[in-house]
Order: sequence, then structure tokens, then C-alpha cells
Amino acid sequence: MQPRKQTPRLVRARVREHKALRGDYRFLALEFQAIGSLAQPGQFVHLRAPQLAARVLRRPFSIYSAKGNRLGILYKTVGQGTRALAEVAVGERVDVMGPLGRGFPTDRTGIVPVLVAGGYGVAPLSFLAGRLRVRGVVFVGGASARDVVLCVEDFRKLGWEVRTATEDGSRGIKGLITAPLDAWARKNRSQPLEFFACGPDGLLEAVGRLAAKGRWKAWLSLDKHMGCGLGACLACVQKVRDASGKETWARVCRDGPVFEAAEIVW
Repeated sequence: MQPRKQTPRLVRARVREHKALRGDYRFLALEFQAIGSLAQPGQFVHLRAPQLAARVLRRPFSIYSAKGNRLGILYKTVGQGTRALAEVAVGERVDVMGPLGRGFPTDRTGIVPVLVAGGYGVAPLSFLAGRLRVRGVVFVGGASARDVVLCVEDFRKLGWEVRTATEDGSRGIKGLITAPLDAWARKNRSQPLEFFACGPDGLLEAVGRLAAKGRWKAWLSLDKHMGCGLGACLACVQKVRDASGKETWARVCRDGPVFEAAEIVW
């Protein structure tokens, strides 16, 4: 069972840490009361940087870490919103709404967890890795080495085995991460595997197919363009299959972003 959604809050959070990481990635730590006890792996927050205060829409970011009064996010500067966020200084306040959505289940027992990340999909999975009761294997894929180094040491310090693949061969196996994942799953097909994935749709669909073939369960975190973050604007709908097999529509921001793979209609 997935965790229940928390009642989101709208707050002005203070920036306690903000630094550049490798490549175009950055880490931002925010402080606001009791967030660590509310946030669950797979949930997200909606942010508005001071420089974009006049804009209506916030930007969604997966939660990378949460403890006490602090919440951390990892992000990559790819557009106007993230470039504006990169200019926010320590001590400034940021408009935050969250935690939002349904996250990954963390109470799973009797399984071998397999985490599969594409690029900065490692952020929510790093958070999840510290909350799961058992340790397993992490597969991380990206275009180049600088896209897969994030969180690798985090996983290893927590006791997880890490395997990587890059499209240019600069780290790990050359190619898509799905190749070593498929090979590993075939060798471990008798094990009670359970998959947790975050990344582009192609990766998620491949993980879902792999899980279905092996009759394993898989939890997929979808990445959709979001408007309100509360399910009102219907900008992030995804076709899904309900318990009776009927196809319907779900709001990723509210009913997800994490879904069981068998629910999703690609």
C-alpha cells in the first residue's frame, strides 16, 4: 500500500544551504517547521523563487532529503525557472507548497528491493534508500558520467550495491541502464524482487514490462508537467487502469506521482 497523502502547507521557507554540484546540478536545503516528519520518499514540493514571484506557476521538485526542520532538493539548471532558483542566496526565503502527492511505499518486507534511476531520478530514490527496511541493488543510468555520479556514494554508505551505465561509456557499462538491469534480473529471477523507479517515460515503461514478465511488483514515479500541484487544473493527467480493469484518468500530482506499474496505460 502506498502512503497516504499529507495535507500540504504553503510556507515561506528559509534557504539554509545552496551549492553547486557536478555538471549543472545543484543542492538546495530549505528550513521550515516539522517538514522532516511529514515528507515521504517520492513526494514533491512546489517552489517559487523570489525572482519569479510575479509568475503564477510554481516549479515541482522531488524531495531528496528530509529531517527535522530541513528539506533538501537536487535540481539541474535547464530553463528559466531553475536558472532563477540558482540565483537564490542563503538566508533568502522561498515560497514552498508541500509535501504533495503520494510517494513510494516504505513498509515493504520479504522483498529484494531494486531501485532504478535515470539522471536526476536518483533524488527521490536516494531518499527512499534510507527509509526502506531492507537493502538491495541500485541501477543508475545517464547520458554521461556527470549524470550518474549524484547520490552514488549516498547509496553505498547506506549499504546498497550500485551499478551504473552511461550512453557514452564514460562510467559503468556503455549503453542504457536497462541492459544490465535485464541481465541482472534474469540471473535473479527466483528472488522476490520489487522495483522502484524514477526517470524518463521510456525507462519507466521498460521497468514495468520487466516486472510484469517476471510477475514482480514495480512502483514508478511519473514525471509530468504540472500546473497547480493539487489536481485542480488537470494539466498532468495520465491514463491508468483501475482495479476492475477499466481505463480511466488519474492526476499525477494528486493520485501519484508514484503508481504501481500495473495501473499505468502507456
